Amino acid sequence: MAEGEKPYRLYKGGRAKGKVPRDTRPERSPQRKSRGSRPTPRSRPRWGRRIGLTLVLVTLVTVGWVVASYLSFRGGVTDANARLPKAVETILAPQDGALISKPTLFLLLGTDGDRTAARSDARRSDSILLVRTDPSRHRMAYLSIPRDLRVDVPGYGANKINAAFQLGGPALTLRTLEALAPGLDVNHVALVDFADFRTVIDALGGVDVTVPEPILSNRFDCPYATQARCEQWEGWRFEQGTQEMSGQRALIYSRIRENRLNPSENDLTRGARQQDVVQAMAGKLTSVQTFTKLPFVGGDLVSPLTTDLSARELLQVGWVYRRANKSRALHCRLGGELSSIGGQSVLLGDQENFAVLNMFAGRSAPQPPPPGQPLAGGCIVGDSPG
Repeated sequence: MAEGEKPYRLYKGGRAKGKVPRDTRPERSPQRKSRGSRPTPRSRPRWGRRIGLTLVLVTLVTVGWVVASYLSFRGGVTDANARLPKAVETILAPQDGALISKPTLFLLLGTDGDRTAARSDARRSDSILLVRTDPSRHRMAYLSIPRDLRVDVPGYGANKINAAFQLGGPALTLRTLEALAPGLDVNHVALVDFADFRTVIDALGGVDVTVPEPILSNRFDCPYATQARCEQWEGWRFEQGTQEMSGQRALIYSRIRENRLNPSENDLTRGARQQDVVQAMAGKLTSVQTFTKLPFVGGDLVSPLTTDLSARELLQVGWVYRRANKSRALHCRLGGELSSIGGQSVLLGDQENFAVLNMFAGRSAPQPPPPGQPLAGGCIVGDSPG
């Protein structure tokens, strides 16, 4: 170290001009801890309790909704049971076990909604449909019976099958079917007015129906008010494909007897369209969307119905339909040869109808109608025969 050199450096600084800055942080007052005291734990949200209360509330609302739905539905079904003639129940075959587990045969009788003066007193069944459930195989089968099919009406002789309803109501119709199809014992019956079905479909928010080919119908139920406008109107049009139909639209579709774009269509094709509408309605009735509306529309949904089925049995039918495989549904129809007797157009059945009845009952494999024979009977799987 050089002489005169110090072992440190002298720092010459100085404070800045002005006042000395002060610490602005608040002073903490010293806390005295008493002996034996413990730190206070932070309060935690009680999530378990909140979740439990929420689950209880949801359960109560759901149970209340189910009860209200069932009561509304049961009230409508009770009225539907009261409308059925007592004589019908004595003809029905007893149910062998629960509908939810045993095969069941239903008869659906419907009118096409024509309430004009010309047919106000006709009281003929314009739609005759047998429905068979097979819960063990998750399958539904439908059989359309042409209304012009000539059969033996007990006590009245040979006549169109739809005349049985006019002559003796649903009871005589059941006896006529027993003679036509021995071994097919009907367990339950439902009478449906297609005109009132418009309100049901509208209450459901419409139904989705698949139209297999374009349709231009003959002129009926003109939607216009003046005669001049109706003369210019070509008829009802339906495009090909799946479409949502209102109640009025679905009713018109199920009543079309003539397709001017396909002259080969006939009354049997009309029966196939009715099967499509019935199946679409069944799908909508058993949907979750409809369940949410049941407390408000439960009674209205069965207002067009006259049946022996109880509310509990109808719910079982809905469950069976819900579980059924729609792609394996069996759609059948009886057929025959067109003829004229007494100035009336009738359909004369043949031996093929007995084969169709066996297909419908599951006793033989389904066979489609022969090509080129629009009035022939048969069964197909998946889509209704058109």
